[in-house]
Amino acid sequence: MKSLDLWSHEIRRAGPAALLAPPALVLLISTLAAFGTWLGSREGNTAWFLLGAVETGIPLVAGITAASLIGRDRAVELLLTLPGGYRPILLRRLTVTVGWAALCALAASVLLVATGWWELIPGAPGGLTGQLTWLSPLLWLSALGLLAAVTLRSAAAATSVVASVWVFEQAFSGVLRESAVPRLLYLFPTTRWGAAAEWLPNRLTLLSTALLLVAAAWPLLGNAERTLGGEAE
Repeated sequence: MKSLDLWSHEIRRAGPAALLAPPALVLLISTLAAFGTWLGSREGNTAWFLLGAVETGIPLVAGITAASLIGRDRAVELLLTLPGGYRPILLRRLTVTVGWAALCALAASVLLVATGWWELIPGAPGGLTGQLTWLSPLLWLSALGLLAAVTLRSAAAATSVVASVWVFEQAFSGVLRESAVPRLLYLFPTTRWGAAAEWLPNRLTLLSTALLLVAAAWPLLGNAERTLGGEAE
C-alpha cells in the first residue's frame, strides 16, 4: 500500500466525529467573533469565551479523540500479522487527528488575533509564544488519552479519564493555583488566571510531561496483541 493510501485510510478510520468536531468549534468561534457584540454579549465576556474555546474546547476534543482511537479496526487478526506491528498504524491515526485539531486551533487563534479579540484578554501572550495557549493543553490531553487508551484498553474508560481531568481542572482552578506543582501542570491558566510569571514555565512543563506520557505509552503500543485484545478484565 502506498504511503498516500495509508494516510487516506487512517483519515477514514479516524471517524467523522474526530474530523468534524474541531472545525465545528472554529465555526462557532467565528460566528461569535463576528456577531457576539451585536447579539448583546459584553466585549470582555465574549473575548473570554472565545479564548476559552481555543484553550479548553479544542484540546478536550483532541484528548477524547486520542483516547478513542484504539478499537476502530475490524480485521484485528490481520493487524497482528503485519511486519511493522500496530504501533505505526496508531501513530499515523494519532498524527491525523491531533494534527487536524491543532490546525483548527491555529486557524481560530489567528482569527482572534486578526479581529482584535485576543488583545481583550488581560495579559494574554501574543506572537508565537501565545500559540502555547492552546498547543500545550492539546498535546498534553492527547498524550493522556493515548496512555489511558493503551493502558485500559477501553475507549469508554480512556475518554472518561480525559474528561474527568478536564472537569477537575475547570472546577478546582483556584485551589490548584495555590500549590507550586499543580500550578506548573495546570492546563488552562490563560483564561482562568490571566497574566502570571509562571505562565511560560507552565506551558513548557506541560509539553515536557506530554512527552513523558507518550514515552510511557510507547512500550505498550509495541504489544499489539494486548492493545487490540479488547477491554481489560
